[in-house]
Amino acid sequence: MTAAMYDLAIIGGGINGVGIARDAAGRGLKVLLVERDDLASHTSSASTKLVHGGLRYLEHYEFNLVRKALKEREVLLRAAPHIIWPMRFVLPVDQGMRPAWLLRLGLYLYDHLGGRDILPGTKSVNLHEDHRGDPLQKRLKKGFAYSDCWVEDARLVSLTARDAASRGAEIRTRTECTGLDRGADHWNLQVRHEGETGTEQARVLVNAAGPWVDPVTALYDRSNHAAKLRLVKGSHIVVKRKYEGDHSYIFQNRDGRIIFAIPYEKDFTLIGTTDQPWSYAEGDARISDGEVAYLCEAASEYFEIPVTPDDIESTYSGVRPLFDDHSRSAATVTRDFVFDYDNAGGAPVLSVFGGKITTYRVLALRAIRTLSDALDIDGDDWTKNAHLPGGDFPPDGFEALVERCAGDWQFLDRSIVNRLVRAYGTDTVRILAHAETIADLGQEFGAGLYEAEIRWLIEHEFACTPEDILWRRTKLGLHMSDAEQQSVKQWFDQHHPQSNANPELS
Repeated sequence: MTAAMYDLAIIGGGINGVGIARDAAGRGLKVLLVERDDLASHTSSASTKLVHGGLRYLEHYEFNLVRKALKEREVLLRAAPHIIWPMRFVLPVDQGMRPAWLLRLGLYLYDHLGGRDILPGTKSVNLHEDHRGDPLQKRLKKGFAYSDCWVEDARLVSLTARDAASRGAEIRTRTECTGLDRGADHWNLQVRHEGETGTEQARVLVNAAGPWVDPVTALYDRSNHAAKLRLVKGSHIVVKRKYEGDHSYIFQNRDGRIIFAIPYEKDFTLIGTTDQPWSYAEGDARISDGEVAYLCEAASEYFEIPVTPDDIESTYSGVRPLFDDHSRSAATVTRDFVFDYDNAGGAPVLSVFGGKITTYRVLALRAIRTLSDALDIDGDDWTKNAHLPGGDFPPDGFEALVERCAGDWQFLDRSIVNRLVRAYGTDTVRILAHAETIADLGQEFGAGLYEAEIRWLIEHEFACTPEDILWRRTKLGLHMSDAEQQSVKQWFDQHHPQSNANPELS
């Protein structure tokens, strides 16, 4: 690797890092982003997968955070209507919990704080007459239905990174920053990729390493500074589908927290999340027996048919890198982002703490505005009306796009076309462009996955391993047998894809 002077170097390939890279590259800056693992391989693929305002944050008086997030819902929906779509949430009223009048007041604020053009407002629900009450225990008579959005979180990261690359950013996955030297006017970054080491230079540094912001800071600041992160683990369970319909539930717990039950990958229900303190000494974030019991018990308080550990098909856990505001409970720590900008001790560095997927674009804009003097740029909001790759169709145009693709490629099962359009939007046309028969898509691996899709993800979305394909760029691992997953691994072993090239975006 040879040294090159970048305007901006970003450490961290989660949603915040790629969002900043995209915004900066779109302004003509020379940008380098390095990520130790795969894009979205940690926190950003372990969320509850919602673009939402955060209804429960209202009772913690985080009105600014909720307003900011509510405004972003429809901005992101318009930017990526293939991977983000509206969803209705049913909130049952339960005796001994927050009273109905308080919930209605909170939902009134939720409907009006951020404004809505696309999403419908809150409605009351008679759970004994509405089909959405059928899976619930009969003591639950009344509820409310309100709107938020679903997001394919890992795909949001990869598409944002792809857009950044199309605008000139250099995205390097499997590349670890092992050392940082701060000069008067630039940074030296020691980086390692596949055993090879090198040095890169940048005028400004952004530390967007998520749960590892503090360890990255320690690479150049070895003083006894106090850690600013509060690390909180959130875990989810995936069970066989608990109910029919495309709506979700939000359940109040006896401890004051809430959990969601959400339709997931057609055949499953996603239940989460938890809030547990976490430390680096624990290693990879994994669900504990206590968290399994907590989620099963909380869901069983509401569903007529209880949820048990035997129902679990899969789990995932992630670590939230929250700014330590010294709250007593992990559940009450602010979810808003906080910046630490240091331009006094040499070349500027901006460290990012906290944040939500919903507000990643706003976070990126604020980061650029914070760095505008150091980078000699303005802070216009260019990303507000810019779609992500594949998202150049109206939010209500999904079915029309499916019809178009189904008509053009009639040899494909409708369910496969629907999944491809849901994942790739208008880029489905590019993936299938040269296919006149099913054989033209190459090897079939199972669950509707063909070689053409794998090649697309390698060439355009930074995928390097079977795990990148099966569990982040898609969730097809949930639908494939062990033998089918092994066939994907064998394909990778045979073809040895390049692991560190920017995607070709022509």
